[in-house]
Amino acid sequence: MQTPFGFECTFYYEDYHRGREMQQCRLAQQSGSIGDWSSYLCKGCPIPSIQQANSCENLLLSGEVQRGFLGLTRSMHVTANCTKTRVEVEEPEIGCGQCHADNPILAALMNLSQDE
Repeated sequence: MQTPFGFECTFYYEDYHRGREMQQCRLAQQSGSIGDWSSYLCKGCPIPSIQQANSCENLLLSGEVQRGFLGLTRSMHVTANCTKTRVEVEEPEIGCGQCHADNPILAALMNLSQDE
């Protein structure tokens, strides 16, 4: 679903049908920090760019709302883990690096580029 800032995010949900006014982040809800979440956090959230750059089915994203200096600012802090290799992924946009070798499409493309 599209966030209020125009980004596509699978964790964002809104419902305005028949007078309902509900906006929520299901990622923040999973971590229990839904009380600190508001829709303006979607503007600086890294989740849409991670999802656009990496579609690995083994990438498990988790996030929570973190308060900044003196509690005046808030932001989404996102961590990523690979369920296949069971390691923490430092750059979620790229992935763990192990899952790419198992993708048959990428393997075929790598073989084509090596043949040339």
